[in-house]
Amino acid sequence: MDKILLLEDDISLIDGLSYSLKKNGYEIEVVRTVSDAIKKLPYIDKYQLLILDITLPDGTGFDICERVRRQGSIVPIIFLTASDEEVNIIRGLDCGGDDYITKPFKLGELFSRIRALLRRTGVFNPSNTNMLDCGNISINLIESRVILNGKILELTNIEYRLLCLLVRNVNRIVSRDIIMNELWDDGGNFVDDNTLSVYIRRLREKIESDPSHPKHLITVRGFGYQWKEVSI
Repeated sequence: MDKILLLEDDISLIDGLSYSLKKNGYEIEVVRTVSDAIKKLPYIDKYQLLILDITLPDGTGFDICERVRRQGSIVPIIFLTASDEEVNIIRGLDCGGDDYITKPFKLGELFSRIRALLRRTGVFNPSNTNMLDCGNISINLIESRVILNGKILELTNIEYRLLCLLVRNVNRIVSRDIIMNELWDDGGNFVDDNTLSVYIRRLREKIESDPSHPKHLITVRGFGYQWKEVSI
């Protein structure tokens, strides 16, 4: 059973999350202040995931995240924020957070992000390392084959590498710079900003039911792109 540490001071939210997490097979431990969370730091690696509210009575979730990363832990961290302001998102990612979700949120979305983080860090279904499965898409990393809704997708080499990068970081924003650096190789294949936009558009045409209104490959304006774990 995966163990989750929740830092949150809203009693009603704590009750709802605790009930839902337990119902979905997770073990949940709750702390309501930054000072109480600090007491957990010596044992932080016993948790498979941290869910941190940003605004607490005696500090912020950023404080805990920074302390966790300073002591070398790579435990995945999701921030709960009442604001989707860019400054909060940037600070959360810069201090070592893996994802964020804005209140109010749907429990289904939260659980999707939890599964994605646990899978990416090897906690969720770690045995099947040759496959990437996400919603209705499956990637065979040995055969470089992509199956969507039971049908094999015909992708170019760069389209395949782009898709793998996004799916590996499911529900997480990947910046354009990171993508372009990842797609460059020693053979001289270099993807610039305009070319990346073309590849994104072509990939959408192959994976989306309606490329004009994508549900999988989402543009996050000012940041980059995000692969959503949905079935369409």
